[in-house]
Amino acid sequence: MNMIIGLIIATVVSWLNFVIVDTYLGLPESPGVKGAENVGYSIKKRGGDLSGGFFQGNILCSPDASAGTLLASIGVYILGVQGGLIAALLVFIGNRLCADNGYAGVVGSLTMTAIVFAFSFVGISPEMFICGMVIAIFTIQGIYHPASTKLLGRIAKAFGRYTDYE
Repeated sequence: MNMIIGLIIATVVSWLNFVIVDTYLGLPESPGVKGAENVGYSIKKRGGDLSGGFFQGNILCSPDASAGTLLASIGVYILGVQGGLIAALLVFIGNRLCADNGYAGVVGSLTMTAIVFAFSFVGISPEMFICGMVIAIFTIQGIYHPASTKLLGRIAKAFGRYTDYE
C-alpha cells in the first residue's frame, strides 16, 4: 500500500477509535480526575466548549483512549498482539495511579490492538498507526482548543454524553 494513503487511513481510524471510545465512556460528561475540571473551564473561558474541555482535560490528566491507542500501536509494533495487551495492562495501572476509575484507556488499547492487527492484512503497518495516532492527538490537543472542543462537544451531544455542568 502507498505510504501516504496508509498514513491517512491510519490517522482517520486512530482518530475515530480514540474519540468514539472516550466519548462513549463519558469523558465529555464530567471531570474524572483532578485537573480536568480546571482545563475544561479554562478552555470555556477562551471560547471553547465545556464538554469538549472536559474531554481534553480528562485525556490530559490520565491515560485514556488517546494514550491507550498510541501505546497499543507501539506495543503491536514491538511485540505483536502481545505488545498491545501489555500496553492495555500498563494503561490500566496508569489509570489506577491517577485515581481514574474509568476504563477508556484500557478499552482504547484493546480496540486498537485488534484494529492494528486486522489492518496489517491490508498493508497498513503498525508504524503508520503510530504516526497516525500522533497526528490524531495533535488535531484534538495541539492546534486550536476552542475549535477542537466545539467539535468534541458536538460529538458528545450526538452520543448523549454532553455535560450538564455550568
